[in-house]
Amino acid sequence: MDTQPALIDLRGPACGSPLKADSACPGSARPRLVPAADAPEAWPARHRQIVRRLRAARRIAFVLLLTPAACVVQWLLLRLPGQGPRAPKVRFARFYWSMICRIIGLRVRVVGEPASGGGRPVVFAINHTSWLDIPAVGGILPGCFVSKDDVATWPAVGTVARLGRSVFVSRQRSATGRERADMRQRLADGDNLVLFPEGTSSDGSRVLPFRSSFFAVTDGDNPPLVQPASLVYDRLAGLPVGRASRSAFAWYGDMDLAPHVWRLVQWRGLRATLLLHAPLEPAAFEDRKALAAACHAAVAEGAASLRQNRPATVLPCPPACAPARVPSACPAASLPECALTTAFA
Repeated sequence: MDTQPALIDLRGPACGSPLKADSACPGSARPRLVPAADAPEAWPARHRQIVRRLRAARRIAFVLLLTPAACVVQWLLLRLPGQGPRAPKVRFARFYWSMICRIIGLRVRVVGEPASGGGRPVVFAINHTSWLDIPAVGGILPGCFVSKDDVATWPAVGTVARLGRSVFVSRQRSATGRERADMRQRLADGDNLVLFPEGTSSDGSRVLPFRSSFFAVTDGDNPPLVQPASLVYDRLAGLPVGRASRSAFAWYGDMDLAPHVWRLVQWRGLRATLLLHAPLEPAAFEDRKALAAACHAAVAEGAASLRQNRPATVLPCPPACAPARVPSACPAASLPECALTTAFA
């Protein structure tokens, strides 16, 4: 089996391109992860390099063949009646993203259970590292992604996002009310929402602070449940991912999408772990800032455990911590017991 050992290239920065000043990526150059065959001392370098590039080309070709056909099917399903996680258009979207993961060689391990809500919609709050988060999460969780509005203008990607019923937000004050109403309408229709409350992607070494504005949809009467989740890419070439190899997955700042996709799909043995924490009852929190802080604490704790490559186990919510009207949700008072994930070595 080709395990593709990784080497560190000191010739260039990890990001591969200049970064924004407000990006999570530091401005200084960092070692760049490259496949072993790219180093002159590797053997047999040329052969291994050709095999990896053929693998990448084959995977991209399959994605390009699958996506137009899937778009046609989803376009037809959108015209059928039905709402909620079991609607055909929602189930087919999950099938499509799971097929993308299979094609590119990404295995997604799930720890915990998605909240059912007991008839209530659920808002999933997840940390954001890469474009790869979309297929990794989309193949597991039944919900509509909340995305920045410029994604809708990207060639091909925007079409897939619209057919996937993504909710686009501009983060402009003038549009806040309309966008909040759009998200609430989705929830009222029985759909779940998938949020990346950091507002941007990071380098994967930490979870950025959550923006409370993303949780405005939980204000008011009959709020949805909120389930924090930690997503970490923990295997590369079948080996545990460390600080040096984490840059193979991270896509952030001003990094170009196409070169990052090309480099990543050359690898084998990719794995992501999605750690689903106990859901939270928004009404138990003083305001949405407190809710955002609680979600961040749970997600950051879980992500840190996964980055250390420890077997992670979600602690069950004790019966005493759940309100009677929401059996599976944790109120704020018992957050340390209910919402955090403990990793056992």
